[in-house]
Amino acid sequence: MIASKQCRHGFTAGVLHLALFLSPAFTYGQQHHTGDVMKTSTNSSPWTQEHHPTATQADAWFENYRFHDGESLSRLRIHYATLGSPHRDAQGKIDNAVLVIHWTGADGNTLLSKNYMEALFGPGRPLDASRYFLIFPDNVGHGKSSKPSDGLKAKFPKYGYADMVDLQHRLVTETLGIEHLHAILGMSMGGMNAWQWAEAYPDAMDGIMPVVSMPIPISGRNMLWRRMVIDAIRSDPQWNGGNYTSPPQGWLSAFPLMRMMLDGVPHLQVVVPDGPAADRFIAEAQSQAAAVDANDILYSLSSSADYDPRPGLAPIKTKVYALNFADDEFNPTELHVLEELMPRVREGRFVVQPGSAESFGHLTMAHPELWSEHVTEFMRSLGDKALQSSIAN
Repeated sequence: MIASKQCRHGFTAGVLHLALFLSPAFTYGQQHHTGDVMKTSTNSSPWTQEHHPTATQADAWFENYRFHDGESLSRLRIHYATLGSPHRDAQGKIDNAVLVIHWTGADGNTLLSKNYMEALFGPGRPLDASRYFLIFPDNVGHGKSSKPSDGLKAKFPKYGYADMVDLQHRLVTETLGIEHLHAILGMSMGGMNAWQWAEAYPDAMDGIMPVVSMPIPISGRNMLWRRMVIDAIRSDPQWNGGNYTSPPQGWLSAFPLMRMMLDGVPHLQVVVPDGPAADRFIAEAQSQAAAVDANDILYSLSSSADYDPRPGLAPIKTKVYALNFADDEFNPTELHVLEELMPRVREGRFVVQPGSAESFGHLTMAHPELWSEHVTEFMRSLGDKALQSSIAN
């Protein structure tokens, strides 16, 4: 059992440690690792993906899709995977659908990795696929959905988080015929999307669980690292306005710093004890970055510019269970953002899980075995009483 500090709106407040996040922990579809690689490697890759044999893979197509900034794409693809089967209530409506949303640079298959399956979606786990109909979309710009690296490169339409959520909603309602979701679980960028769902579609779900995400715009440290990475790519002559033939060196050089920020201080203190270990960390990070398309990263990092849920917090109707990690260096605990803002959410609750040498900072989200007990608590809050009383075994 991992200790945590909690706050429920309407109960005694006083969480002294927060993790203020935002999006970046990238998983990229061209790399293939086992779910345990992050535990054993000195420099665990944030690009981890597996193709689960029982997941159903499919595509939804949207003709002449117009983005919020006015640009359009004649035919836009949203790829998605599903686990489990839909259950229908007495009125014939699906009542067990759960939308699971990935982080920046990842895709739905990232969340089908071995550790996610064992911690969250396997038999007896909090989102057991035998009980729930789980939906894993690839957001626009990610995975097998339409993205710059498909061919348009820097001519691909600019998209924002509002476009992601609109397409997720159309996938759920138009393609899958689901009027009401039981729950939404989102990590990092996916958590921000969950906040947006709660505001844009207030009656569309029973509850949301944003993990390592905050209901504030990109700012401070989170803004700085994004700008640094974007500038490192665009200022590199190899980028050539997006028409590069090999990964721009600016991206390869910038990623190790970003990778360091993704991890937790106690964990890095253990895995990087000396100069040779630091050299290995940097070399492995650059190797990981070489598999990532620079245009795709540029677009995904820029897409958060339209995110600001603060004005819509008070009208949120659904239950909210926000989870953050105290060793998340992208989101310093001393900012106390959730302490200030969560009281505006009528049915809001937040938990900050302490960090340790065994956790991974922001990347703890990629290790659900470290926080799955909170998913159980969240699902119980939605009335799912059949869940195990403990998931420690």
